[in-house]
Amino acid sequence: MRGQRALGQATAKARIVRRIGAAVLPLAALWLAGATPAQADFRVCNATQNLVGVAIGYRAEAGWITEGWWHVKGSSCATLIEGPLASRYYYLYAEDAERGGRWEGPITMCVAENEFKISGVSDCFARGFQRAGFREYDTGEQANWMVQLTDDAPAANASGGATGTNP
Repeated sequence: MRGQRALGQATAKARIVRRIGAAVLPLAALWLAGATPAQADFRVCNATQNLVGVAIGYRAEAGWITEGWWHVKGSSCATLIEGPLASRYYYLYAEDAERGGRWEGPITMCVAENEFKISGVSDCFARGFQRAGFREYDTGEQANWMVQLTDDAPAANASGGATGTNP
């Protein structure tokens, strides 16, 4: 009896291993082929060799929101908003942590020295925040968007090269 139960358990384990192997094999094939499942999100890729601090602004049901800081290492990407994009327009501001340059635009929003999530974009100084110039990205009807920060800029106090695309 005990031997039959052990044999039955061994057979059940073998079936589970075969099922797991059958499920993992297609994922492993995708990974080996370099393919990744499509994701819907707002990403920032840092094509420079320096650490960059990034803040994002957007319109939510409750009003304007700015959030930061994402620290994006050189030659890497970060997801700022996960899932399908809910707004058409997003606003981005970034600073080169090593050289002091900025990727900025004409839209003024509030930021803070440390990690933040701020409601509203007016009276920044009166509320204890700083102001920064954000660049607008019109994502249209796209579910995802990527902004590429390049070295075409940041000399100190210069506006940097940034392009936005639907990847």
